[in-house]
Amino acid sequence: MKTIGLIGGMSWVSTLDYYRLLNEEVQRRLGGLHSARVILNSLDFAPLAEAQKTGEWDKVADILTNAAMALETAGAELLLIGTNTMHRVADTIQTRIRIPLVHIADVVGDATRDAGLQRVGLLGTRATMEQDFYAQRLAAKRLQILTPPATERERLDRLIFEELCRGVVTEAGRNLVLSLIRGLQQRGAQGVILGCTELGGVAPQQSPLVPLFDSARIHALKAVELAFLAYNQRKSKFSTRRRVAGQRHQTKT
Repeated sequence: MKTIGLIGGMSWVSTLDYYRLLNEEVQRRLGGLHSARVILNSLDFAPLAEAQKTGEWDKVADILTNAAMALETAGAELLLIGTNTMHRVADTIQTRIRIPLVHIADVVGDATRDAGLQRVGLLGTRATMEQDFYAQRLAAKRLQILTPPATERERLDRLIFEELCRGVVTEAGRNLVLSLIRGLQQRGAQGVILGCTELGGVAPQQSPLVPLFDSARIHALKAVELAFLAYNQRKSKFSTRRRVAGQRHQTKT
């Protein structure tokens, strides 16, 4: 398989999940002691979170672009940003690197659409729920997006940054997320996207209300799929060249 580059640390909590998911999926596919080929660049989240809060997205883009370029130089052959919100600068990063960046909103949108849904709820940070960088990608998949009311978006944002990103999971936090899922379902959502990579650890594993789409899980599994696909295509081309070369040799002899 190809080597996956992962920009992590945003937060370290979900980066742990990414690493586990990548390795579990490779082991599921190959068995035995196989594990994923991953290069991790784990960043300090504090300055990035502050830049996001103050709207300094150019600063965010510079930090993440440098991280992506370092991963490419180190041998990564495709790139993951292990967070939803920082995909706000994904297009800028892609212009500076040659390897493909797997956009989290694209793969989540594909998974939601493939499930036959048209009207979905979106939970995440306020930036993810309120800015258009994420919603536009989902709309391109012909999905209609619902988000909680403003006061509830603010409550969820605080939960993410003050608790979940610090590894704190409480019953109150679980109840808040469940109530937001219930509210979206009552407004007509056929499913709910967990559009924050930490939400998978606090949302119910099996929602009694609507299907849940865990962005971190979908993102990681898609990366493994692409890593294997690229490797198999390359191996197939190599085998074809060897076969053709062998046929030419036989013809000459």
